[in-house]
Amino acid sequence: MITRRVAHLLVALSFSTLLVAGVGTSLIGAGAAADVPRGTPEEVGLSAERLTRIDDVVQRAIDDEAISGAVTIVARRGKIAHFEAQGLMDIEGQTPMGTDTIFPIASMTKPVTGVAILMLMEEGLVRLNDPVSRFVPEFADPKVAVWQGGTPPRPDDDAPEPYTIPAAREVTIGDLMTHTSGLGSGGAGARATQRVAPRRSTETLETYVAELGDAPLDFHPGTHWAYSGLNGIDTLGRVVEVVSGLTFDQFLKQRIFDPLGMEDTAFVPATESGSRVVTLYRRGPDGLDRIDVPAWVDTTTLFSGGGGLWSTAKDYLQFAQMLLNRGELGGVRLLGTRTVELMASNHVGDLFANGGTTGGRPGMGFGLTVQVVDNAVQAQQSMSDGSFGWGGAFGTNFWVDPKEHLTAVLMVQTPGGTLRNDFANAVRQAIVD
Repeated sequence: MITRRVAHLLVALSFSTLLVAGVGTSLIGAGAAADVPRGTPEEVGLSAERLTRIDDVVQRAIDDEAISGAVTIVARRGKIAHFEAQGLMDIEGQTPMGTDTIFPIASMTKPVTGVAILMLMEEGLVRLNDPVSRFVPEFADPKVAVWQGGTPPRPDDDAPEPYTIPAAREVTIGDLMTHTSGLGSGGAGARATQRVAPRRSTETLETYVAELGDAPLDFHPGTHWAYSGLNGIDTLGRVVEVVSGLTFDQFLKQRIFDPLGMEDTAFVPATESGSRVVTLYRRGPDGLDRIDVPAWVDTTTLFSGGGGLWSTAKDYLQFAQMLLNRGELGGVRLLGTRTVELMASNHVGDLFANGGTTGGRPGMGFGLTVQVVDNAVQAQQSMSDGSFGWGGAFGTNFWVDPKEHLTAVLMVQTPGGTLRNDFANAVRQAIVD
């Protein structure tokens, strides 16, 4: 009888064989790194005067002690029209924010992971409807956690543990990409998931994701939208490893970061770049309080596809501009145009719009690791219909607006507040053609 561990090794070997014929050959002749050039606001249909309102919005947030500083960058029609650093990257040292400051981008890692999966999908090695157990055998025969009595207890109730029932079907790659898997999304299975698969920063994706395969789901796959902050997309990172034969960090560097010229983007900032790494803060009753880097980011072995990357505003703009260009930047093509359209399409109907506290709002949909604006007026969004993007837990945000040929990135080190919406509004009002 084949054990799960032996089956796991057989799967890894079979996909490593495919690597020789598929993934490996695509690395040959990848070409030079791409770059987004500078331009003037007027040549791309933006008002230089109105773009200064971005600076005003950021400065108000600094004055209100909502943030200590920020880096903002806006490109339209393939050229950077605004790129500014304001405030401090470290309050205690009075270190000014620089345009090359390195930030933990948290969940802005997720679209990068999504692109990695889509690249492998284009090569015929992964399908959206593939069960995850094809790559990680521990995900076979999933169970769903169910509350006693059918409803979650109040926090102060001494309620019994949920029981489990067989899932209606297995979790697929598409479920993980769209947060409809029920894996680690804060529902009935949360306590059992923490017991079965405790997150240890010294682990690797191989060991951690294997444990996640035994965790109960919060609901039957595909029936709800609930944000899987780390577990779901981390599992996709492991799928990349199994299919490509590379560790997740190696794949991203070789296949995405190097081709796009994202020199400062990595799971662990380079030692020589330490002086450019931002200090993290949170709002307290007396202003901003310095905080340590959380354990789920501060690791050199567990490469989290859900939230582990560090990057700069310029680096991430390269990635966003590639998506705006429908898969290509400076002669370097990572994805086909139809694949980017697939990524930026709503795959979940109204599940995301009705996703409660972790979901969106009417007029919003969810694509493959990105939220999508279906109806900007209904969603009260400053982006156009068809825009897509995502944010991070430390306040960072990006979006791509194909209708306006525009992309924008906000880098900060303090979560919450109104800055994301204020920044989006300031960008929109600068469009004058």
